[in-house]
Amino acid sequence: MSDQTEDEELAEGTLLSHLIELRSRLLVIAAAVIIAFVVLLPFSRDIFTLVSEPLREVLPGNAMIATAVASPLLTPFKLTFFAALFLVMPVVLFQVWNFIAPGLYKNEKRFAIPLLATSIVLFYLGIAFAYFVVFPLIFGFFTSIAPEGVEVQTDITQFLDFITTIVFAFGIAFEVPVATVLIVWAGLTDIEKLGKARPYVFLMAFIAGMFLTPPDVISQSLLAVPVYLLYELGIIMSRIFIKNKSDD
Repeated sequence: MSDQTEDEELAEGTLLSHLIELRSRLLVIAAAVIIAFVVLLPFSRDIFTLVSEPLREVLPGNAMIATAVASPLLTPFKLTFFAALFLVMPVVLFQVWNFIAPGLYKNEKRFAIPLLATSIVLFYLGIAFAYFVVFPLIFGFFTSIAPEGVEVQTDITQFLDFITTIVFAFGIAFEVPVATVLIVWAGLTDIEKLGKARPYVFLMAFIAGMFLTPPDVISQSLLAVPVYLLYELGIIMSRIFIKNKSDD
């Protein structure tokens, strides 16, 4: 009975220590976001001007509109917060790594560090792809198909909601190679099964694009095609990972 009590106390103490550790990591993340936000806040208008440039270039008069009284103030404010959040994403991932690292073996840590670095690079590549490729195509298409006599005037608040959805979707979607490697690493599947699942992944990529992007074929395709190509990259990375793992 005493041994059982000691085991329960040990488990409770371990859980409490994990919760304390998790709280400290979350506080670090929150502090990083706040600091980045405060630093970026004086440049909120410049940030909005830069982010909205792909749309303003195709709008009549190169200008957007504000339909709410406070939106000229609140919209750049919100955009700056999202910019701060995306900017500190390496800190977020690093804190996640520090939280799970103590539970990994030495050889697992050796492979996890490159995966962590790759996930950071892929996240920012997703954002860059959305800004430099997706935004110009989508905005140019939407403004070009407006019926005759209709002048496209986009509200800045709706614009912010639109781009945050797109950016978040592409940032997450570009993590597919890392997710693929992790699934193989955990033994949930193998490379042969991943190869056989290609047709289903291709279909699921378009379904994901339908839910994660606005309801138009262009944005859905611009998300689905890179996701499938990244899935193929994940298979290649898994082959390299399994080969290196078997050499240990």
